[in-house]
Amino acid sequence: MRVLKAGVAYFLLVFACGFLFGLVRVPWLVPRYGVRIAELLEMPFMLLAIVLAARFVARRFALPPHARIRLAVGALAFVLLTATELSAAILLQGLSPVQYVAARDPVSGSVYFVLLGVFSLMPWLLARLPRAHRQSR
Repeated sequence: MRVLKAGVAYFLLVFACGFLFGLVRVPWLVPRYGVRIAELLEMPFMLLAIVLAARFVARRFALPPHARIRLAVGALAFVLLTATELSAAILLQGLSPVQYVAARDPVSGSVYFVLLGVFSLMPWLLARLPRAHRQSR
């Protein structure tokens, strides 16, 4: 049950940050810089949100450093995020999943997909940090 709660919390935290960043990116950054640059400007902030959310969830739910548990949390959050994004693309934009992926900018879209991988692995990656580094925080 802890994995389920942690995975849902991790998804919700990162999704909420992405939603809030989108409220800045779409009306202010995209008209000024274009989609590619606006999305690339957002990526470091999303990475920070991912790291902070994974740290918070690991502490809040007292996740042990076992790979199986941490990877399950990240995988569940990844499935929830992917399902939410694809559902929004289908319902709001009328796109199929293939059309959604194909419509992404080749540069910022590629970075986005790498960041999705980082998102899914971050709970596990944080557990892999040297113990001295984890305890100093």
